[in-house]
Amino acid sequence: MKSSNGNGNDGMGAWAKWPEALIDESFAHARRWARLPFLYQRAQRIRKGATPSRVVYEEDRVKLLHYPAPDGPRFATPLVFVFALVNRPYILDLKADRSVVGHFVRRGFDTYLVDWGIPTDTDRRLTLNDHINGYLARAIDFVRQRAGSPKVSILGYCMGGTMSAIFTALHPERVKNLILLAAGIDFATREGLLNLWTRPEYFDVDRFVDAFGNCPAGFLQASFLLLKPVQNLIEKPIAFFERLDDDDAMDDFLTMETWLNDNIPVPGEVYREFVKSLYQQNLLIQNRLTLGDRTVDLRQITCPVLNIMARNDDLVPCAQSLTFNDAVGSPDRKAIVLPAGHIGLAVGGRAQREVWPQACDWLAERS
Repeated sequence: MKSSNGNGNDGMGAWAKWPEALIDESFAHARRWARLPFLYQRAQRIRKGATPSRVVYEEDRVKLLHYPAPDGPRFATPLVFVFALVNRPYILDLKADRSVVGHFVRRGFDTYLVDWGIPTDTDRRLTLNDHINGYLARAIDFVRQRAGSPKVSILGYCMGGTMSAIFTALHPERVKNLILLAAGIDFATREGLLNLWTRPEYFDVDRFVDAFGNCPAGFLQASFLLLKPVQNLIEKPIAFFERLDDDDAMDDFLTMETWLNDNIPVPGEVYREFVKSLYQQNLLIQNRLTLGDRTVDLRQITCPVLNIMARNDDLVPCAQSLTFNDAVGSPDRKAIVLPAGHIGLAVGGRAQREVWPQACDWLAERS
């Protein structure tokens, strides 16, 4: 009997190689299993932040980190990174070759980062107003005074981007440039599971916060995993096992997993406001959101704006960010859309090559 290509020996030759391939794969599996007991120790050695920094300001649990430029600052306007209240901010400085902070520090920007810290039960009643017009405003005032600059540039990521936009609208005299990274602004879209799950007919956020106080870290982690259940719960473990004997791959994997699992709770009242006022009522894009006794009007943002989005973002779909540039009062506004995911904007190789050098150039021209 001949094989399909007309060579009667090819089929037998392929079968003859099966025992050799099976033996090779068996040895590969054995090597992978042998590495498993040492992964925990290796994970404990993962650094949380690659760029040298020091704490220059503290208030309650909030810290302000300063990343000095190696040869001193080249630009008069300092830059302040504002991260979300979910997870820890070192995703912006994950590794030396995957650091958003590092790009700006190497270019000579006087760079700072707001670390919100880990909220306790006593923080459950702190509101968005407490964080934006309180902690953030005081940290930025400290930077302005320390740098001798009337204004700062702000880069806000995810929820931190939303908070940065709100701060800039309320305090335009303090902000020279605004960069948003995957920031939710317009929540009218039905794209993304979070927009579905938080709809008022499915989620009673008042009962949730009244029962739990702060939004538990485990609840947030489970929600993020279920955004892509097959990828996170099936494909990722398989890929992990297949690359156990690749040291570089394991280093990248453990570094990312360390951050992904470093969840922290969100202050209860902040979570309540964010869900009700933004996800459910979509007040920000309508210029109807109030903080304290002030209404947030995005048209008051007249500084240059750079809006960076990820086309494949499952957490903050592009539709939640695209309308921001048309909502502000600035004539100088630019949008960048990268074919990446939410986290890929910060740590992806393509973002390191294409987005962040371009963002540094954009900010340098305006600083």
